[in-house]
Amino acid sequence: MFDLSDDLVAVRDMARDFARSEVLPGASARDRSHAFPAELVARLAELGLLGVFIPTEYGGSGLDILAYVLALEEICYADAGVGVIMSVQNSLASWPILAFGTEAQKRAYLPRMASGAAIGCYALTEPAAGSDAGAQRTRATKTATGWRLDGTKMWITNGPQAAIAVTYGNLDVEARHRGVCAFIVESSFPGFQVGKVEEKMGIRCSSTSELIYDGMEVPAENLLGEERGGFKIAMATLDGGRIGIAAQALGIAQRALDLAVAHARGRTTFGKSIADHQAIQWKIADMKTRIESARLLTWRAAWMKGAGQRASLECSMAKLAASETANFCAYEAVQIFGGYGYSVEYEVERLYRDARITTLYEGTSEIQRLVISKSVLG
Repeated sequence: MFDLSDDLVAVRDMARDFARSEVLPGASARDRSHAFPAELVARLAELGLLGVFIPTEYGGSGLDILAYVLALEEICYADAGVGVIMSVQNSLASWPILAFGTEAQKRAYLPRMASGAAIGCYALTEPAAGSDAGAQRTRATKTATGWRLDGTKMWITNGPQAAIAVTYGNLDVEARHRGVCAFIVESSFPGFQVGKVEEKMGIRCSSTSELIYDGMEVPAENLLGEERGGFKIAMATLDGGRIGIAAQALGIAQRALDLAVAHARGRTTFGKSIADHQAIQWKIADMKTRIESARLLTWRAAWMKGAGQRASLECSMAKLAASETANFCAYEAVQIFGGYGYSVEYEVERLYRDARITTLYEGTSEIQRLVISKSVLG
């Protein structure tokens, strides 16, 4: 459990080299411009990082979820905005098709997603259905040729660029989660519209938008899984999504620690390096300890999910620990930098903003604590 195989080390090192040589140099500029990193996304596809655990028969890399976590942390160390594009493509868009799709659906969509020919998104959240995912108001209606969807999704990562969306509609709103169906929809389907594109506090090169379904026509064969089985798919998918956000948070936290250590060694006050002050040493110690603890929780959750074990508890613990660690480490890094940390000229300012989202999406910290406590208390 504690020793990575040679293959896993090779994946991590490949992602690290790419992240630090190609992703990191432009991170600040992308943060300022909010520009979607199309060229980097294409490079992610070339390196096999858009289909890490998609089997080779569907055009993917055929690796496991732990390999995905290791690679994703390295990308997010350089730029969490680029990392979340990779995360959504793998764990939220591709995984449910791989786990619940028919053979025809897998062959139609997974090769396009692994190659980067199609960007994917996960369209669950609505104006009245965020943490309460069972409160889906998007209406799913049967037609002579399949389905019609009417409703609005919001906070959809990759929404403006997505060609494929794993989305949810409700056959019976009064039945709440028991009426939810999952669908694979394409942006070319009649009635599909991209709505408002959000201006965000952080992860700015990752686009987030509304998706509007106005009588959107969905072929019958694009139902994902069983009729009324969508809520189960959504919850299983979120387990994997939470592992991805944990990896994202670890990348942010590790970068914050590394920058803080370098600054502490180089900054002098009262005639000595601030790294020689106990107050700074204790901050560094707490950052390091929390990162390593969260990393082990994340690795365990990834291993269990990859082994086909039920891991909802472990995924929630990993996401909770890693996301709150990212915020803790980003805060402490700014504190160690002092006034410099509050300036946009210094990277820790961006890390501070990027970290904040990790406790919100794929289930807030409060939702993670609810999942964990229910598992413990029964």
